This record gives sequence, structure tokens and C-alpha cells, in this order.
Amino acid sequence: MARTAGGERAAWEELLTPYQDRLMGVCVRMVGREAAPDLVQTAMVKIIQGLASYDGQSKLSTWMIRVTMNACLSWLRSEKLRRHARLDSPAPGRTASENATETHGSVLTSREPQAADRVELQEARQHLGAALALLDPEQRAILILRDAQGMDYDRIALVLGVPLGTVKSRLFRARAALRALIESRTERASDRDL
Repeated sequence: MARTAGGERAAWEELLTPYQDRLMGVCVRMVGREAAPDLVQTAMVKIIQGLASYDGQSKLSTWMIRVTMNACLSWLRSEKLRRHARLDSPAPGRTASENATETHGSVLTSREPQAADRVELQEARQHLGAALALLDPEQRAILILRDAQGMDYDRIALVLGVPLGTVKSRLFRARAALRALIESRTERASDRDL
């Protein structure tokens, strides 16, 4: 950081490069793949411009995510656009070695999901993605920070600039809203299938 303050160009690259993928992940989940690269660039510019205001009270990565999240929320507000935000986390399941075929006595069985299970999983992901896109951007942000990024409550409070109790209550309300949206979509889908 001292080298960046001295104007050394290579220092900026060393400082920002390790965080670029993580910031891209935040943007993709908040605004979708199409707008994410532009918002990462916007966030990086804001980080560069505001590095002097970084006070060191939180981790640098927490501060950078806060700047990025603010850029995403500002963009969503200004565009009044709710893009499809997918959680790109891998499907719940097993490791590659666990998915390998195992021998049980003389019978070979596969732990890979059957076709019907894969279809159900894909449908569940579609319902989740669509429901996330319908959520208020602040609710989507807190869910992404906690459930997709795995941040603890204290870091989320720092990123969003709110008290710890507010994080917990907002997360509770966001999960309830997401659950209601998913249930509504699931019910409508099953009604169409009848």
C-alpha cells in the first residue's frame, strides 16, 4: 500500500489482482454476467480513488467488497433493473472421487445423480435464480455475502455499514422473502404440470 501511495504502477497490479476474481464473483451474483465486468472495473476505479480513505479498521478485502457491493447497488438503483443473479456454486453433492464408481460386492453402483435427480436439481436452481432476481437488491446482497461468499456476520456488517443486529434481522427477512418466492414459483410450476 505504501508503494501505491508513492505512485508505483506495478504496486497497483500487485494490490488489486488477488482480489479481482472475488470482486467479479460478487458482481456476477448481484447483476449478472453481462454487466459484471463493467462494474468490477468501476469498483476497481473507486478502490484506487478511495484507497487513501481506507482506515485499516477492517480487512482490505472486506473494504474492497464493500466498495464493489456499493457499486452494484448504485447501478441497480440507477438502472432499476433486476437481472438474473445465479449462484454459481457447485451443486450440492460429492467430490469427484465420491462420484466415481464403487464396487459393493460384485455389483457396481454409481454415485452420480440419476437423470431425474439432475432435472430436479436444475429446476431448483432455476427457481432459486429467478427468485433471487426478484428480491430487493439489498436483500439479494446480504444473501450473497452470507450464503454465496460465506462471510460471517461481523464482516457483513462492515461491508454493508450496518450494526450486527441489523445484519441478522435483514438476513432473516431476506431468507423468508426468498423462501416465499421459491415456494410461489414451485407451486405455479406444479399447477402448470397438472
